[in-house]
Amino acid sequence: MATSLPDRGKGKYIEGKVKKMDKLIKEITLAFKGVKETTIEADKLIINAKKDDVLDILNFFKERGYDHLSLISCVDWIESGQFELIYILSSYSEQNGKKHIILKTKIPRKNPKFKTVIQIFENAEPYEREIHELFGINFEGHPRLTHLFLERNYKIPPFRKDFNTREYVKEFFEKIPFVEDKK
Repeated sequence: MATSLPDRGKGKYIEGKVKKMDKLIKEITLAFKGVKETTIEADKLIINAKKDDVLDILNFFKERGYDHLSLISCVDWIESGQFELIYILSSYSEQNGKKHIILKTKIPRKNPKFKTVIQIFENAEPYEREIHELFGINFEGHPRLTHLFLERNYKIPPFRKDFNTREYVKEFFEKIPFVEDKK
């Protein structure tokens, strides 16, 4: 016979976290008219913002204790002709608890460029290099957008949805002779 553990106030805990997030939402929407929408969950706040507001919003959260940039990621929305940059922030502060801020913005796929955030979060450097190399996004003001993983340049960066893996394999690997052919 299975028994369940008592709630131990979990509902109140989550409710308290949501109230703190509500306060952050109010602050962010008052401070930035470019915030398109916000989604709230118990431990994360997801914000969709205009690209021109991203640096200011990152500064806003850093000043409020969200001083750890956990990740920068990219999604290729080929159908709409856009890339989505995703910044994930967290805080080590007891005051903020274990909450995450997920900031999303979209930029055009054609001639993709965005401002570097290294002046706000120094650890953005390898993330921006990786996204530059794999998606082809130019981070303006980045001190060294050099190769991080790949050995060569590609006509189309390999993580874009229009990169043809089969064509690449055929072009690159058909030039390499089989070991059996060398005998």
